[in-house]
Amino acid sequence: MMEDETFTDISGKAISLGCQSHSSLCREFTVSSPKVSVAKVMVYTCCVWLLAYSVFFFTENTAVLSSAILVTLLGMVLHIHFVKVDQESLLVIGSLGIQLSSSYASGRETTTFIEMSKIKDIVINEAIYMHQIIYYLCVLLKDPSEPNEVSSVVPLFQSSKPRLNCLVKVYKSCQEILSKCR
Repeated sequence: MMEDETFTDISGKAISLGCQSHSSLCREFTVSSPKVSVAKVMVYTCCVWLLAYSVFFFTENTAVLSSAILVTLLGMVLHIHFVKVDQESLLVIGSLGIQLSSSYASGRETTTFIEMSKIKDIVINEAIYMHQIIYYLCVLLKDPSEPNEVSSVVPLFQSSKPRLNCLVKVYKSCQEILSKCR
């Protein structure tokens, strides 16, 4: 059963949270961001090329135009392949662990798996970001030498940055699964 809700990120942009329950001990949460705006890309490209053409007009150096075209195209490819995340997902499997996945605009995907034996807890933490306080969901990992201590923190939904109301929904569901496994 899949249910989608619309929330906003810390910038006020709409994001959607999809919750899918595979069983009582397995749930998947997917945060989707808006796709790349073609109009925004065209405006950016036109501005850079007009600036390059005006420099070319005064200098009559064709290298300026060629460089502007190459830099713009390279910048767009790098942004789509390494920066623009379309979708982030969190799969919580009570007996195994947590899988974190990110899908980029270019189609590239990254996946990380954290074993349940390494997880101490999942919490909502707060941080100062650009002169504001934001909340983020994170996994606390156990220290191998000291099981009662935290060795590291793994933030979730780093690209989509959902607001607290969205994080609370995911947090409660994760805690429900973790409590059944302890």
